[in-house]
Amino acid sequence: MQHIKKSTQKLNIEMISIIMTLAWPTMLEQLMQTAVQYIDTAMVGALGTQATAAVGATSTVNWLIGSSISALSVGFLSFIARACGANNEEAAKKSVSQAVLAVLVTGILFTILTLALSRYVPVWMQVDKNIQDLAAQYFFILYIPMLPRTASIIFGTVLRAAGDTKTPMKIGVIVNLINVVLNYLFIYPTKTIKLFGIFVTMPGAGMGVIGAAVASAVAFTAGGICITFVLWRHPKISPKGQRLRPDLKILRPCLQVAFPNMLQRFGTSLGYVAFASMINSLGEVSTAAHTIANTVESAFYIPGYGMQTAAATLAGNACGANDEKRMKELAAMFIPIEISLMILSGGTLFLLAPFLMSIFSGSEEVVQLGSTVLRMVAVSEPFYGFSIIIEGMMQGVGKTKEPFFYNIIGMWGIRIIGTFICTQLLGFHLISAWACMIAHNLFLFGIFLWCYRKGVMV
Repeated sequence: MQHIKKSTQKLNIEMISIIMTLAWPTMLEQLMQTAVQYIDTAMVGALGTQATAAVGATSTVNWLIGSSISALSVGFLSFIARACGANNEEAAKKSVSQAVLAVLVTGILFTILTLALSRYVPVWMQVDKNIQDLAAQYFFILYIPMLPRTASIIFGTVLRAAGDTKTPMKIGVIVNLINVVLNYLFIYPTKTIKLFGIFVTMPGAGMGVIGAAVASAVAFTAGGICITFVLWRHPKISPKGQRLRPDLKILRPCLQVAFPNMLQRFGTSLGYVAFASMINSLGEVSTAAHTIANTVESAFYIPGYGMQTAAATLAGNACGANDEKRMKELAAMFIPIEISLMILSGGTLFLLAPFLMSIFSGSEEVVQLGSTVLRMVAVSEPFYGFSIIIEGMMQGVGKTKEPFFYNIIGMWGIRIIGTFICTQLLGFHLISAWACMIAHNLFLFGIFLWCYRKGVMV
């Protein structure tokens, strides 16, 4: 009996080690991305509230596009993870060639759509007329390198599905460094600074918001080229030598998983657009507070989404190996780790909310409003973390239909209708909108808890 107990403890320690090995590079990658987002917001915020609003006004449309592409990559993640779990290297390689085809088709399609619609997006988002032109220019430049951006998202997911989470992390670090350096050079004009007692002239283009867009576009392009090069040289899943033509034996199961997830992300992201549009109608202060609070909040979801990637990959491996027992063990390991991390994350956000808001805005009104909504959402983070893990495991095994329905009902039935009633009919402001968002998160917790207890995820 003691021998069995020791073996179980050893197995648990090994499992935790595997989980953290997969999760920490993704967490670090997301941390770097968030840090750069913080820096971007702070740099643009120094230009004034209008500049912050111009950049943030179309951010939800960015989520809509990025999440739609990420949803497509979930199909490949599930297929490759299961192929690796079944030790079917040939199937994994063939699926990567289909991922390359998906990058080409999707990247070109989204390039055409985003550039053609760039003038109209700020109008649809009810952006203040004084900043519509600036917001449109920012959006246009940001989406010129749509093809390499698509490659970064899909190829990054392909590498993680094969168990390589470090490479996307390293490339993410390079991309972020490029972005920060170019931000400084492009946003601000040439100026003289004092460095270690010596006056140094720092060159600058003085392009403001447009400079921030150019810096991001260059960084995205570099990232897409780097990750494509790495994938081509990968020892296990390189698409080199594979035919780049549709293979329905691979595309069909990938799309069966990806399509509901694409509908889910498209539907929820469209909800974010509607949500942001209603907030934009509340004025510059609410738009700025909402934009900055979203930026601050994103850093505190990193433990959740980092663990979700590991959960999806390991669940897919277990499914490919037809090991139902390991699936249940994984859930039992992930949930307490995730909830503990999110309690720590939420507590930190609650305490530091005013300080973090003050980094990005000098407006006392914006800081106070943003701090209030951040402290509200901080309390709900552990509940949302549970939902993230269960949804990730369901994605890994190819179950994406159920999460699609749950997320659409939560987004449109609770958040959007609730926000419309509160802000457009009753005349309430930003706090009521974020209360509706929290109600949405708690709904997802309840429904995914039911899935876990009923064994729907297995």
